[in-house]
Formats: sequence, structure tokens, C-alpha cells
Amino acid sequence: MLRTSDFEYVLPPERIAQKPLARRDAARMMVVHRAGGRLEHRSVTDLPGYLRAGDVLVCNDTRVIPARLIGEKTRTGGRIELLLLEEVESGAWDVLIKASRRPKPGEPLSFAEGRIQATLLAEGEQGRARVRIMSDRPLLDLLEQEGLPPVPPYIVRKNADHRQIEADREQYQTIFARHPGAVAAPTAGLHFTKELLQRIDEHGVRRVAVTLHVGAGTFRPVSAEQVEDHRMESERYMVSPETAREIERAREENRRVLAVGSTTVRVLETIAREKGRIEAGSGRTALFIHPPFEFQAVDMMLTNFHLPRSSLLMMVSAFGGHDLVMRAYNEAIRENYRFYSYGDCMLMV
Repeated sequence: MLRTSDFEYVLPPERIAQKPLARRDAARMMVVHRAGGRLEHRSVTDLPGYLRAGDVLVCNDTRVIPARLIGEKTRTGGRIELLLLEEVESGAWDVLIKASRRPKPGEPLSFAEGRIQATLLAEGEQGRARVRIMSDRPLLDLLEQEGLPPVPPYIVRKNADHRQIEADREQYQTIFARHPGAVAAPTAGLHFTKELLQRIDEHGVRRVAVTLHVGAGTFRPVSAEQVEDHRMESERYMVSPETAREIERAREENRRVLAVGSTTVRVLETIAREKGRIEAGSGRTALFIHPPFEFQAVDMMLTNFHLPRSSLLMMVSAFGGHDLVMRAYNEAIRENYRFYSYGDCMLMV
């Protein structure tokens, strides 16, 4: 029985990537051979060489919204920051609040020079709150102008200027992004370029997408002492009929499924466990994948290097084996890989 402390490792702070490489597919890619435990040091541009005609590449096509709003308490002028997490009903949002003094229920808040108004409805769990938001235009349209990209706190952006904000708007978004709703990027997808996708297509690989709107809880460290005591926050997903048919046909014909990112894995394994096959539909998943786990839908995984004690590292360990994955992480540190959202990646075959 594994404990949360079994997923601890020490990462030098300078290994945390603060920005992506100029060319996304130039990132390093450690190839982990699960069967024999062999580790290779390659580049993302080498990915097509590990794929075969008929393989199915599945990405997450969620789009990150500029979910951070900085404003003030209308009565006092005190600074307040909201991270919008999810609209739970029309005009009512679950949020994270950052302020020197949390507002009281009913206290008015102002953002975007008054074009966005909010009031606290209720306090929630784990630092959350629920607010009512009113705006003079559709909120998502205003966020595209006034919101800030929700880059994770380990990417330091103190007093970021306009140029840095615009860079993060573009860089913290995958080439697959279609459906707005995520407050964190599915970071394995950040490595893809049009040129790389063209080479993958030329190999005869099929490409499809699922949608999982990534929430803030995905990256939260596991605080429970025993791994199985942790509870994941649920996230919304959607799978189209076309995607379901392509993946299910591949499984029937023993063709391989490559999941780009942990979020894609969660969607496919959730549906496979619930339905026994990949079916179209939408819903929510709170599936926590940790060792031991029997994977039913995914044969290969492309994933970034994740935080210690995180549910993401536990998922990767379930797929590759705890000892092999921790050995790979230690080697990545020795070999100066770049970690986390803007960092390098690992292909598990």
C-alpha cells in the first residue's frame, strides 16, 4: 500500500520552466519503455518515429479561459483577485478568492472598470466561494479583453507587463484548443505544432479529440497520508460520436491508443470503467487513478513532468509502475530536464 510520501522527490527550483521554448516541439522527450524499463532521451520532434499507421492519437481540445480577474471592493477600494473556476448556474460561479480580507456575503466587488460586478453568495470548501457575476456584455467576451491567463503559481509572474501577459495568453493554450472552459492547460498538448501534426498524419495515425475542462483541483497536491484517502474534484467532459467510434474501432482491431495528457487518460478510463466501452456523451469525472489500476482504454501516454505528491504523478506511476517512474524522474533531474507546465515531457510506451 503506497503512501503519499512515496511520491515525493526534490526538484531544484531552477528546473521549473518559467516560459516555453521558442519552438514548442523542440522540447525534450524522455521515452519510458514500460516493458523493459529502458529510458531514452529524445525530442518531441522524434514522436512520429514511435507511432505506427493505425494508431489513434487522442488530445484534449478544451480551451483555457483568461480566468483571473483583479479588481477592488467597491466600498473600501481594497484589492481583490478572483480565479473563476466554473459557472454552476446562470451568472453564479465557483471561484477562488485572494484578498487581504475576504469579502462578506453581499459585499459588492468591481472589475474591469465597473464593467464586471460581483457579489459573494456563499463560502465554499478548500478556499472556494460562490459569487454572482453581472456584466454589460457576455462574460467570456469581456474576459478575453480584461481577464488574465491563469498560469500556475510556480510560474512566477510578479508585476507582469502587457507583453508578458499577451505571451502567456498565446503560449498557455494548445494548438488543439476549441471549447472554452478550462482554468488550466492540458500541458502535454502544448508541445504540438502544425508541422508535427502533419508528420504524424503522414505516418497514417488517426487523430481525434475529447474535451475535459481542467479545473484547479487537478494540480492540487495530495494532502491525505494514505493515497486512497484523497478525493478528486470533479471535472466536466464531452466525447463526440466520431471520437468514440474511432477509439472503439481501434480497440476492437488491437490498434494502439495514445493519450496526450493525463486529462485525456481520465476521460477515456472513466468511460471505459463505467460503460465497458468508449461511448459518446458528456458528464463529470472524479476518477482518481493511482497504483494499482487496470487501464482499459489507453496503450501509450504523453505527459509532462508533474509536481511531487500530486494526483498526476500518481496516475503516471499507475501507468508505468511506481519504481520505474520515480527512477525516470530522478534521471530527468540529473539530466536537467525542464519541469511542469512549460517544461519537457515523457512518452510512455
